[in-house]
Amino acid sequence: MIKSMTGFGRSEHSDEKRNVTVEIKTVNHRYFDVNCRVPRRYSFVEDKLKALIKETVKRGKVEVSVAVENLTDGDTTISLNLDIAKAYIDRLNELKANFQLNGEVDLTYVATLPEVMKSMAKVADEEELLNAILTTTEVAVHNLNEMRLIEGEKLAKDILRRKEIVAGIVAKIAERAASVPAAYRLKLEERLNELLDKKIEIPEDRIITELAIFADKCNIDEEITRLKSHLSQFESIVMESGQPDGKKLDFIIQEMNREANTIGSKANDLEITNMVIEIKAEIEKIREQVQNIE
Repeated sequence: MIKSMTGFGRSEHSDEKRNVTVEIKTVNHRYFDVNCRVPRRYSFVEDKLKALIKETVKRGKVEVSVAVENLTDGDTTISLNLDIAKAYIDRLNELKANFQLNGEVDLTYVATLPEVMKSMAKVADEEELLNAILTTTEVAVHNLNEMRLIEGEKLAKDILRRKEIVAGIVAKIAERAASVPAAYRLKLEERLNELLDKKIEIPEDRIITELAIFADKCNIDEEITRLKSHLSQFESIVMESGQPDGKKLDFIIQEMNREANTIGSKANDLEITNMVIEIKAEIEKIREQVQNIE
């Protein structure tokens, strides 16, 4: 069954050391594009996260949010960069001396300067933390996928309903097309009768030729056959057990539009033209829905 590109999945994992929360949101996008919002200290997990998500999500814009709450101090260490601290102090004292400034360089101020002190995750715990985040992400991806399948089922029902509407109109066009040459013959006979009343003679072979040319020009049997074939192929792709390709469905829609346009231009019949307009309106609604299929 088809999958929608729109979905949301969330998962939480808790143990004695930490709480991990992962949220994944997906929306329409032409390609696969993932953006991870991970605390900087845990940035080492990003590549693994993207690879894990790509195994399931093939197309769409993906927003991933990871939050980690440490319950112990064991996951944290404070690093002190004495070289940077000394450089700050030296430059501040130099500034004070050159411009005869008042004040003292104190500990509180120096400790807040960039890169002097940093909170960091201990390297020894990286593997454990990575496993916790990836395990949580797997569940979030599963929940995301379930929602996308549910949304995909709704899309499929609406798309197939509209496909049946199009098929019904195509059947009416085929029925109407069969009577168009006969209707044209009646109009031609009426015109001929007017000419005969005016004593203008028209050769019989010219009348036959005119009817043959018109019948050939307005013949839309091939276009109707191809349009029916596209509709059948479209339904097969939507209903297939494997994961269908939204891009392939979009291509078939373009072909259906092409055939509908040709029918409208060749038919030379107002009733068929109006039915073609109905078909194009339904195809456009289908196309809008297909844009959300993975």
